[in-house]
Amino acid sequence: MHRNDIRIAAREGGEFDCYVVEPDMTDPVPAVVLASAVHGVDADIRQIADELASQGFFAAAPDLFWRTTPGPLPRTDKRTAARSEPRRQTIATGEADLADTLDALRRRPGCNGRAVVMGFCYGGPYAIIGPKRLGFEAGIACHGSSMLDFIADTTDLTRPVCLVWGDRDNRAPVDVLDAYRALCARSDNVEIHVFPGVQHGFMMQHDERFDAEARQFAMRRTVALLDALR
Repeated sequence: MHRNDIRIAAREGGEFDCYVVEPDMTDPVPAVVLASAVHGVDADIRQIADELASQGFFAAAPDLFWRTTPGPLPRTDKRTAARSEPRRQTIATGEADLADTLDALRRRPGCNGRAVVMGFCYGGPYAIIGPKRLGFEAGIACHGSSMLDFIADTTDLTRPVCLVWGDRDNRAPVDVLDAYRALCARSDNVEIHVFPGVQHGFMMQHDERFDAEARQFAMRRTVALLDALR
């Protein structure tokens, strides 16, 4: 694998950092773009990117907070929550960054131009937005937050979306889970998986709420979505 921290030109002007891992492959392969939680592109996000690249895919993790407080922040840093507000406006602004990241990956030799977006907490809504209007072939959200704000974006969405939560996730109360369960009942392309006893942040190995079983499942589902794009 080849790991690089690159700069990507933003369509509105300026540049943002992006961690990119290229697999050791000879044939063109799909890509995964990681939309981080408010902590940014930290060691946990980089590890997930590395693992997916080791499976034979391009992996990229852009800094979605470069306009305000760039770079990763410790979980105890009070600036983490502040830089994601106002939430809807900040998510909308980040759409361009994900699209620019996808464009940059498509220009790299060895990428077949097809991609999955994988969102965590704050980045969870991009699992819906990405396939809906940013050119991604599929999306997966792990402990996504504020997801009810984006359920309307699933209307007429025909590309695969996978949502993974724990039933003890304080960012996904019963009304959120019930709403998406109802959506799954009437939509063939949206799937939801809820792990008993699992809390918010289960994907992050440096988080005390880390859950190995739920993380392994989410990684397997991501790899399956990517394999379908080879």
